[in-house]
Amino acid sequence: MTQKRVLTGITTTGTPHLGNYLGAIKPAVRASQDASLSSYFFLADFHALIKCHDPERVARSTREIAATWLALGLDTDNATFYRQSDIPEIPELTWILTCLCSKGLMNRSHAYKASVDANRDAGNQDLDDGVTMGLFSYPVLMAADILMFNAKHIPVGKDQIQHIEMARDIAGRFNHTFADLFVMPEPMIDDPVIIPGLDGRKMSKSYDNTIPLFCSEKELLSLIKQIKTDSRLPGEPKDADSSTLFELYSLFASDQETAEFRSKFEQGIGWGDAKLELFESLNGYLREPRLRYNELMQDLNSVEVLLNKGAEKAREYSVPFMREIREATGIRPLNTTLVGAAKSAPKKKEKSAEQLANAEAGRRRGILMQLKPLLDQVAGAEDKAAEAAQLIATKRAEVDSLKKKAQQKAQNELEILLEELAPYLV
Repeated sequence: MTQKRVLTGITTTGTPHLGNYLGAIKPAVRASQDASLSSYFFLADFHALIKCHDPERVARSTREIAATWLALGLDTDNATFYRQSDIPEIPELTWILTCLCSKGLMNRSHAYKASVDANRDAGNQDLDDGVTMGLFSYPVLMAADILMFNAKHIPVGKDQIQHIEMARDIAGRFNHTFADLFVMPEPMIDDPVIIPGLDGRKMSKSYDNTIPLFCSEKELLSLIKQIKTDSRLPGEPKDADSSTLFELYSLFASDQETAEFRSKFEQGIGWGDAKLELFESLNGYLREPRLRYNELMQDLNSVEVLLNKGAEKAREYSVPFMREIREATGIRPLNTTLVGAAKSAPKKKEKSAEQLANAEAGRRRGILMQLKPLLDQVAGAEDKAAEAAQLIATKRAEVDSLKKKAQQKAQNELEILLEELAPYLV
């Protein structure tokens, strides 16, 4: 049975906290232990450079995140665990995809639009002030991360769906222009678990309200004591469902322990005692992985060995695939034609109906992206019917004037133009 290929990356700009663990790390560790999955997990250190220009922070975060995933049980024998920067084929593919990606697609990126809006709101005449090319075009790097390993299933939050759609658009354009090499990725959307921070808002580095996953016992207790509570005194019943203390407790405790803690809230437990119980629960849950984490941080050579092993495993796929991609784009040795003629053509594997449908959908999306300016031209014309008829006539003339592969490409475009412009041609 074909394994389901899943890919996830984590940006190396911060120290992992409880929110990261429950939202991303725990599901990734579970997936790495599932033999039915082909899992790829990577440290996105190139992505870190988009917003963070502090080299020590990036290096420290890379160490901490790698040790965290391993301490929590990531199975590096079953899964492929690697550093993004250890796979040179990824930036190479990024450039090839950049040469196919339209600027208009990047203009619609949420991150870029947010930066432009912030400059506009601040009254800045230069709407691109502070926007680097890394920020502007990082969806292409994300597409390369995914397409390099032809990952089909990408776990993302709802705010990341756009990036998967962009990866599909870029893959479709490549498949249409050069060769049908890329699988169309699909987002795997899970209902997000909102982890409350010290102030009750979502736990986030941006709010400075996080609890580091592997801080010391002393620091853990100190942070828990900072969690905001209301003014109800010991003996007064308390609402467990509106309490950050209770919510954090329930995320790590068993159902029975959670029910007992709720009962104590109803009986009026004091906030100090509730915080102490949360500390005991969290500390007990994290004690063993914390010890393992500290051991790994003192033995980074062993972590490096595992990352190198993962890179080798990943490159067993990326190196030959990159060779195919280069060949498709015309970047080849001068004697490729002679070598290719001497080899017998390998028998192609038959594709399933789903694969064929996905390939066709990707091909169509790629063609539509290239035809968009022409379709917009018709949509904006005063006499849409006349404009559409003229466009079809021009494309038909182009088809007649071309030969072989170029003619087929133009014919494919003509067919889609006829479909899209049908309402104007009636």
